[in-house]
Amino acid sequence: MPGTNLTREEAQERARLLTVDAYEIDLDLSGAQEGGTYRSVTVVRFDSAEAGAETFIDLVAPAVHEVELNGRALDVAAVFRDSRITLPHLQAGANELKVVADCAYTNTGEGLHRFVDPVDEQAYLYTQFEVPDARRVFASFEQPDLKATFRFTVKAPSGWTVISNSPTPEPKDDVWSFEPTPRISSYITALIVGPYHSVHSSYEKDGRTVPLGIYCRPSLAEYLDADAIFDVTRMGFDWFEEKFDYAYPFAKYDQLFVPEFNAGAMENAGAVTIRDQYVFRSKVTDAAYETRAETILHELAHMWFGDLVTMEWWNDLWLNESFATYTSVACLAYAEGSGWPHAWTSFTNMKTWAYRQDQLPSTHPIMADIRDLDDVLVNFDGITYGKGASVLKQLVAYVGMDEFFKGVQAYFKAHAFGNTRLTDLLSALEETSGRDLKSWSKAWLETAGINVLRPEIETDEDGRVTSFTVLQEAPALPAGAKGESTLRPHRIAIGFYDLDEAGKLVRTDRIELDVDGERTTVPFPADKARPAVILLNDDDLSYAKVRLDEESLRFVIEHLGDFTESLPRALCWTSAWDMTRDGELATRDYLALVLSGIGKESDIGVVQSLHRQVKTALDLYATPEWREAGLTQWTDATLAHLRAAEPGSDHQLAWARAFAATARTPQQLDLLRALLDGTEAVEGLTVDTELRWALVQRLAATGLIEEEEIDAEYARDRTAAGERHAASARAARPTEEAKAEAWASVVESDKLPNSLQEAVIAGFVQTDQRELLAPYAEKFFASVKDVWDSRSHEMAQQVAIGLYPALQVSQETLDATDAWLASAEPGAGLRRLMSESRSGVERALRARTADAAAATA
Repeated sequence: MPGTNLTREEAQERARLLTVDAYEIDLDLSGAQEGGTYRSVTVVRFDSAEAGAETFIDLVAPAVHEVELNGRALDVAAVFRDSRITLPHLQAGANELKVVADCAYTNTGEGLHRFVDPVDEQAYLYTQFEVPDARRVFASFEQPDLKATFRFTVKAPSGWTVISNSPTPEPKDDVWSFEPTPRISSYITALIVGPYHSVHSSYEKDGRTVPLGIYCRPSLAEYLDADAIFDVTRMGFDWFEEKFDYAYPFAKYDQLFVPEFNAGAMENAGAVTIRDQYVFRSKVTDAAYETRAETILHELAHMWFGDLVTMEWWNDLWLNESFATYTSVACLAYAEGSGWPHAWTSFTNMKTWAYRQDQLPSTHPIMADIRDLDDVLVNFDGITYGKGASVLKQLVAYVGMDEFFKGVQAYFKAHAFGNTRLTDLLSALEETSGRDLKSWSKAWLETAGINVLRPEIETDEDGRVTSFTVLQEAPALPAGAKGESTLRPHRIAIGFYDLDEAGKLVRTDRIELDVDGERTTVPFPADKARPAVILLNDDDLSYAKVRLDEESLRFVIEHLGDFTESLPRALCWTSAWDMTRDGELATRDYLALVLSGIGKESDIGVVQSLHRQVKTALDLYATPEWREAGLTQWTDATLAHLRAAEPGSDHQLAWARAFAATARTPQQLDLLRALLDGTEAVEGLTVDTELRWALVQRLAATGLIEEEEIDAEYARDRTAAGERHAASARAARPTEEAKAEAWASVVESDKLPNSLQEAVIAGFVQTDQRELLAPYAEKFFASVKDVWDSRSHEMAQQVAIGLYPALQVSQETLDATDAWLASAEPGAGLRRLMSESRSGVERALRARTADAAAATA
């Protein structure tokens, strides 16, 4: 029984048999304000390579009323089951299929999502089809290599707007009839429907005009900084059109900020959907604006790489996402007029995600073996995005940036509106660079795991370097991982740093070279004194765990905040965090390092990353006996930095949020209450809507705010965001009743929409409530498989990851997970998520052992 799955072999056979020409999709959404179901009529024309062959089309729908193939009515009961409609006795050549069905609005962020704004009580709709959910809205051959044109006709309530991939027409009698799209894949088609607010502009170049639109709900319109979004968008158009040497391939470009969106954004052709948390209701730091800009550019890059040229099958999902990630960060770093030339510093945060993912038992080659849809649904991970983009950056260093983009240009011209495999891109790059990339691809893309690079340095009695070697290791893959670890070729830079007269660490020299094999000799100048710090992989060209030699490490511990540039600081911070996670640096020593250097850290994104990492280390990696002392030390520091920060600055806001996250003593909690009530103030700190909710969350989690006060705060902010925050705060309360209520709403009921379920889970799991949460470990193992089997992927994944008892760091949790894995017989997707969570507990136990050893050292 296929259920809702589709195997690679089935897709290959269907692609061999069929060539799809065109879809005509007619949707009656006139009842969207009330919800329920809607009428979906699909007519699809396609060719079959064989007479008499049988295939199937995909559809997830509560009811199918009519299936007509080549003018012949088929028995619906006989042909529709398991999300498929069987199509027997195809004609050789042209075929035409008509399917009439009732499809359902969803509240899970999959298919056609329906949301009612509590501000105006209007419904807002949008589609989200990646990976396999166009079939929830219309009958489709749901695989990326069966491209076609799509003509949408939509009946909507009066006064609403309908946006799709093609330019928006004038409605007639509330019916919106769109022109056909170019040939695209079904997963990048889109419809956004509702009384949305919009702002319009254009991109002008070489006599061409591309209409630009930005949309959001009217309740967010006052916060929409459309000019800033248009500026980033135009910068991206300029940079990508130059680098790709290919004009933007669609008729217009709309960006739609939509509610309850599961991901960051989605690259629907010409109609990009973006989570509306990127319309900032309150003050945020520049790191948030940079993240939004990277998201905007990531989706714009997909218009070429992903939409114009599309992967044949999901094996190359990594290339789709990695290319968009690499080029979006490169655009931020290099484009004229960019506000974020330090973007490669921020990229180190994404690499941290990749390093974590690559050390899990589920680690996989960048080019993963995607056997079916279930595989790809859990593969939007740190390897697909972070490691893949890091390796593309390494590839650019290996072949040269000009040669890289010349190859990309040839690739777009050769495969426009078609489908490709990785080999098509590598062939183009080999042609322009003259490099043989087959062995490079095998080492980097077809193997899993991380290499470790260490310097081996010998000096004479006068401190001159007599020998310098880069050592490369390939640690064994985690238990349960497939494949073997391997050494790889690395193109790296080595930076040499000394203090200048002002006491700043400046780079005095740089060597770039190829590292290959276990030992690589570095051509260090003869008779030159060793510098204070030697930093491997300076400029972050490659993907590897980097360790400092003992002398450099000692110096960095004292002077980490003294680097003049943000990127080497970030690389050293990353190395320290990685050592902490690996149990090479005790949590208490990591805390001491951060406290000694963070005051000099100017990059706000790095500061906020350090905030998250310190809290994670204290919550999970510190010994239980010392944890409270460490948290108190950290919280005291956050308050001191809050009071010392420049009034109104990003650093002040970041420290305020860090303080609110861990405030614990009566005096600290009294301050939170006073800031909330307005009876005390910190100069320059505006306690706006979002910061108020951060204070409420902590006061609720510590039992100082009851449900009535949470309700009162929601009355002040009766918005979708306020509803989410209130749900989190209620679930955070430290009572058995609050936990039971939250658990029941998520696990025992399936009525919550995606965003509220996520909010309740976030509130339920409080790191200071381990004992209160301990009984839910057994309940989790008893219920997770039923949840996984009965709910959509997004909703089930939230529960499987979010409610796993990760705070119960003990051998008992490992044993319970092992017993569940042995007895529950989960599918591959759920097994992977559970093994990843188990690995996190195992790592925490090792880190605690290291922290305990430091306490007695």
